[in-house]
Amino acid sequence: MKKVAVTGLGIISPLGNSPEVFYDNLIAGRSGVRRTSSENSPQGSTYLAAPADFNTSDHFSKKQAGILDRTSQLALAAASQAWSDSGTFLDGAEKERAGVYFGTGMGGASSLDEAFFQLYKKEVSRVSPLSIIKIMSNAPASHISIKYGLSGPCLTFSTACSSSAVAIGEAFRRIKAGCCDVMLAGGSECLLTYVSFKCWESLGVLAVEDPEDPSSSCRPFSKDRTGFVLGEGAAVVVLEEMERARRRGAKIYGELAGYGAACDAYHITAPSVTGQSRTMRLAMEEAGAGIDDIDYINAHGTATVLNDSVETQAIKTVFGERAYKIPVSSTKSMHGHLMGAGGAIEFVTSLLAIKNRSIPPTANLRVPDPECDLDYVPNIGRTGLEIKTVMSNSFAFGGTNSVLIAREA
Repeated sequence: MKKVAVTGLGIISPLGNSPEVFYDNLIAGRSGVRRTSSENSPQGSTYLAAPADFNTSDHFSKKQAGILDRTSQLALAAASQAWSDSGTFLDGAEKERAGVYFGTGMGGASSLDEAFFQLYKKEVSRVSPLSIIKIMSNAPASHISIKYGLSGPCLTFSTACSSSAVAIGEAFRRIKAGCCDVMLAGGSECLLTYVSFKCWESLGVLAVEDPEDPSSSCRPFSKDRTGFVLGEGAAVVVLEEMERARRRGAKIYGELAGYGAACDAYHITAPSVTGQSRTMRLAMEEAGAGIDDIDYINAHGTATVLNDSVETQAIKTVFGERAYKIPVSSTKSMHGHLMGAGGAIEFVTSLLAIKNRSIPPTANLRVPDPECDLDYVPNIGRTGLEIKTVMSNSFAFGGTNSVLIAREA
């Protein structure tokens, strides 16, 4: 079995559009949450969200943008960063052994929203003929594959909140098994539409806005948590067979060493301690990591009452008393919940924790919860640490769990 290196990172997020800026803002505890509105929202209607500061015209011509949903735009921009960062060059034959695995929960939601708006609100008789290619969930992966001429496997994974973590894990497996040499993997999500917001609001999982400071409304693991804040963005990593990366002198952020995938098989929305703990153990088993080896856990940490307590119990189930000594943080407190892109952005966070020898905080953790009693790195990031092995958790509606483990290379 081959070893797998991470040689490139790219990110478009509510906290910045480069890995460096993004991570600096995380460590500083800054929030990307604010009041916003979408194009087709009723006049004067706003909602709490974490939008990416992304100007389409800075990246695409008007013609290019016309065939791309915002989800694909963010995906291409993040992929461009990662590809450039990796310094990878592939000739014709090598491109046949390189592919794209990508995750998204809802695909081209903005374009779908626009089509419905035109039909039901404007009562037009015909929508844009480009609607389908903008809405389809595999559009981001396909556009990336076309741009770089990667003719290996090109697959899209849609498992709600774990979509991009699954995509990265499955891409890792392709390289580990010797089927591919290079993979672009990650995810993108843009659900900041009025319809999407109202759907999540009806489900009762969105954070109640803090009237004094809206940016602090998402409070994972805090007793006064009320739910998550929708975010948008994309994150992409370049995965490469380790010896290939070393031969060409590539910059290596870390080794992707373990991937766990398991289903709760329990409930369509409620999480399971059994399913989550089993997924963590599977990832550790593949990485050859024991409970004393994990130096940091980037938690799924959605700030919903049930999820945070279940994830805490699952960590305790796996690590026993050692759980109390492992720093755990949820960066969703600052960049929001990016749904299908969440696993990728949090895996990038975990890799940057190794690189920068630091741990981002769980922001807005004000009131200790007896059911959530681990070290959640409350409010202030930590620097100057020795971090060699990290775990990134992604747990989804539908029960599809994914855990990634990376170590210092």
